Amino acid sequence: MVRVGDVTVVLGIGAAVLLISVIAVRVSIRLGLPSLLLYLGIGVLLGESVLGINFDDAGLTQSLGIAALVLILTEGGLTTRWHAVKSSLRLGVALSTVAVAVSVAVTGTALHYLLGLDWRMALLWGAVLSSTDAAAVFSVLRSLGVGPRLTGALELESGLNDAPVYIAVVLLASADRISWTAPLLVVYELAAGALIGVALGWLGGAGLRRAALPATGLYPLATVAVCVLAYTAGDLAHASGFLATYVAALVLGNARLPHRADTLSFAEGLGWLAQIGLFVLLGLYASPWRLLDVLFPALVAGVVVTFVARPLSVLLAALPFKVPWREQAFLSWSGLRGAVPIVFALIPVIQGVEGARQLVDAVFLLVIVLTIVQGTTLPFLARRLGLVSASEPQEVQVDSSPLDELGAELLQVHIQRGSKLHGVYMTELRLPGGATVSLVVRSGKSFTPQPTTRLQTGDQLLIVTTEEARDGAERRIRAVDRAGRYARWKGETGD
Repeated sequence: MVRVGDVTVVLGIGAAVLLISVIAVRVSIRLGLPSLLLYLGIGVLLGESVLGINFDDAGLTQSLGIAALVLILTEGGLTTRWHAVKSSLRLGVALSTVAVAVSVAVTGTALHYLLGLDWRMALLWGAVLSSTDAAAVFSVLRSLGVGPRLTGALELESGLNDAPVYIAVVLLASADRISWTAPLLVVYELAAGALIGVALGWLGGAGLRRAALPATGLYPLATVAVCVLAYTAGDLAHASGFLATYVAALVLGNARLPHRADTLSFAEGLGWLAQIGLFVLLGLYASPWRLLDVLFPALVAGVVVTFVARPLSVLLAALPFKVPWREQAFLSWSGLRGAVPIVFALIPVIQGVEGARQLVDAVFLLVIVLTIVQGTTLPFLARRLGLVSASEPQEVQVDSSPLDELGAELLQVHIQRGSKLHGVYMTELRLPGGATVSLVVRSGKSFTPQPTTRLQTGDQLLIVTTEEARDGAERRIRAVDRAGRYARWKGETGD
C-alpha cells in the first residue's frame, strides 16, 4: 500500500529533478555539450553508486522507455514539415531500411570475429547500435542551418528506423522461435503500421477540424492522444506501433489543425519531458562500476559502427540517389545515438539472453562516448564541408483558431526569415473575398494596415476570414511566401 508520505517524496524528487534538468539545458548550451549527457549524469548521481537509490528493474525501465519514445516520436512527427522532407523521402526510407540492414550485417560480422561473440549476440549488438536517436537528431539538426535535403533525410531516418530495428531486436532476442516466415512478418508489421498511422492521422485531423471543443487546451491533448492511440492500435494489430505513431503524427502535423501553434508547443514540452525522464531513468538504472568491464568491447564496437558500418550503409543506401561525397560524409557522421539503443538493449535482458547485461552496459558507455565525439563535432564538420547556410529560408507559419459562433476563423501568420512576403505591399496580397488583414504586429507594436503598408520579415498578421474563404486565404499566403508578389504568374498555388 502506497502511503501519502511516499507520494509526497516522489513528487518532490521528481519536481526537483525536472527543474534541475531544465536548467541543465541552458548549461549544456554554454558548455557545448548535448543535454542528454547531463540528464544521464543526474540519473547516475541519484543511483546506487552515489546517493544510493537502488533501481534495477529492467522490465519497468523498458516499459517507461517505450512510453517516452512514443511521445518523442509524436513530437518529432508533429513538428516535421512535409514540404521540407518530401524531396528526401526516398533517401530517408533507404537510410531507415537498407542502411539498417547493412549496418546490422557489417557490425554483427565484425564483432563476431573481433570479439568472439556468437552470431546471435553479435547480430544483437549490430541491431541495437544501428538505430539513430530521434530526440538527439531532432534537437541537434534543426539548429545547424544545414539544407533541407540532409535535414529531411536524417529526420525521416531517425523517425522511421526505430520500427525495423525494434522488430530485428525482438526477433534476434527470441531466435529460438524464428521461422521462415520472419521476412514476411517484418514486411507486414511495417506496412500495416504505416497504414494505421495514415488512417488515424487523417481521421484525427478531420475530426479535430470539425470539433468545436470548449477550450483551446483540449486540442493539443486530443492531437497527442490520437498519436498514442496509433501506437496502441499498431501494437494490438501486431504491427509496428512506433511506425504508426510517427506516421500519424506526421499526417496530423501537416494537416490544418485548429490552434496548431499551441499544439506544437504542447508536443514540444511533452517531448522534453519524455527526454528528461527517459535519460534520468536510464542513468538511474546504469551501474558505473560495471562499465570498466565492458570498456574494450564497447570501444571496438564504437569504432566498427562509426568508421565502418555507418559509412558503408550510407554509401549503399544513397547509391541510387547520387548523393555528393560531402553530403554522404555528413550523413555518416550524423548517426547520433541516444536513449533508443539503451532501451532496445533491455529487450534481450528481459528475454533472459546470455550476455545481454554486458550489451546494456556497453551500449550505455557507447552512447556517452559517441554523443561527446559526434554531438560536439557535428557543427564543425557541417561548416568544414560547406553545408551550412545562414540564410536558409523558413516557411511562413500559419496558425488557425475557429470563431465558432461567428462562422469565421482567425489566421495568425508569422513571416519567417527568407520569406518572399518581405517587401510585398498589402494590396499585392490579393486575398480572396471574405478574408482581410485586420492587424499587423511589428517589433512588439500593433497597427491596422493600410493599402500602402509593406510587409517585413518578423511581422505577425491577424487575418479574419469566413469559413468558405479560409483555404483560399492560406493558399494565397503560402504562394506569395514561396514565389513573391508574382506567384500566380509563376504557377505557384500554395498547395
